[in-house]
Amino acid sequence: MPVAASAIYFLNLRGDVLINRTYRDDVGGNMVDAFRTHIMQTKELGNCPVRQIGGCSFVYMRISNVYIVIVVSSNANVACGFKFVVEAVALFKSYFGGAFDEDAIRNNFVLIYELLDEIMDFGYPQNLSPEILKLYITQEGVRSPFSSKPKDKPVPNATLQVTGAVGWRREGLSYKKNEVFLDIVESVNLLMSSKGNVLRCDVTGKVLMKCFLSGMPDLKLGLNDKIGLEKESEMKSRPAKSGKTIELDDVTFHQCVNLTRFNSEKTVSFVPPDGEFELMKYRITEGVNLPFRVLPTINELGRTRIEVNVKVKSVFGAKMFALGVVVKIPVPKQTAKTNFQVTTGRAKYNPSIDCLVWKIRKFPGQTESTLSAEIELISTMGEKKSWTRPPIQMEFQVPMFTASGLRVRFLKVWEKSGYNTVEWVRYITKAGSYEIRC
Repeated sequence: MPVAASAIYFLNLRGDVLINRTYRDDVGGNMVDAFRTHIMQTKELGNCPVRQIGGCSFVYMRISNVYIVIVVSSNANVACGFKFVVEAVALFKSYFGGAFDEDAIRNNFVLIYELLDEIMDFGYPQNLSPEILKLYITQEGVRSPFSSKPKDKPVPNATLQVTGAVGWRREGLSYKKNEVFLDIVESVNLLMSSKGNVLRCDVTGKVLMKCFLSGMPDLKLGLNDKIGLEKESEMKSRPAKSGKTIELDDVTFHQCVNLTRFNSEKTVSFVPPDGEFELMKYRITEGVNLPFRVLPTINELGRTRIEVNVKVKSVFGAKMFALGVVVKIPVPKQTAKTNFQVTTGRAKYNPSIDCLVWKIRKFPGQTESTLSAEIELISTMGEKKSWTRPPIQMEFQVPMFTASGLRVRFLKVWEKSGYNTVEWVRYITKAGSYEIRC
């Protein structure tokens, strides 16, 4: 549920009301007195930013020497309330020349009332974009004499922007070379037993884009997800192409994506913002391609010696390679001396984290490397405590590989002027929480 604010108050540090706006009639005018008496005068302002008094909730935040208080009488989304406050303050600062304090509020009463009527309707947040609001609220605020922030340039075509059609992109952009960069970045989370059995595994991914395109282009992205391919074959009345398909879970999109078209056609269509942005996020829980398999063998020889043998196998293609591979092998705290041999890379004992740290700068695909170590422990007279054996941890980055199997089938750019574009696609898989039990 959105904020559904009943009223909003701006107070100074003494609790005096600087300005307020009531959006609903379900709260009385004495709500600010309750906030002043039960919260400000009891010195509990810093304890919790959300308080409930007499059936009403107070969501408040201090900005400079001003308290902004939102009063709600229903079960509202508190995170949305705080987000509204932050965005509203950023909007006010853009009008006031970068300053937001008690003096700025006193100098801009009329403008603030006008903005409060636009950014919230019946207690529900509306458009808070400074670029869009300045198209039709053209009154300039009284700027601080200490502000050196330049005035924002007006954006053309106010009607198109205000309707929310493409509020994230302004018109009139022009580039000599039109380019689109798309990165699929995935993080693999794994928990594996010492025998090589997968106990838990999932992939979290995001599609990052950087667009330098002229005009108002319309982009269409096709992925090898199962639902999208089935929908495409259904619309074209022909069987789906053979090949690996994946099922995306927990998908979230940037606001530029046309959700109506995605729900009907299962294609990602959008008018992109200018520059860099995150197009979508997703999660995969089935059919994960693990880039590495780790086979550890640890033998405790008596009270003062441990033998460690760790074999790491790269499972991805032979033409690929991993960069920055780090394997952290835990050892007991009472380690006195270590001797080890590695087939690739370098290893050393790091006593600050109680680990053997094995680093491999470049790890080719379809190969394996081995670390063998002998660990000598400090002998103690007391009873030996059992070693809990924390899991082995890995760090890596594999370019042009996706653990989920996600692939870009096509990336189409259409613009009415018909210019040519250059599309760049890159895949990167990183280690999230990649752990192997010893």
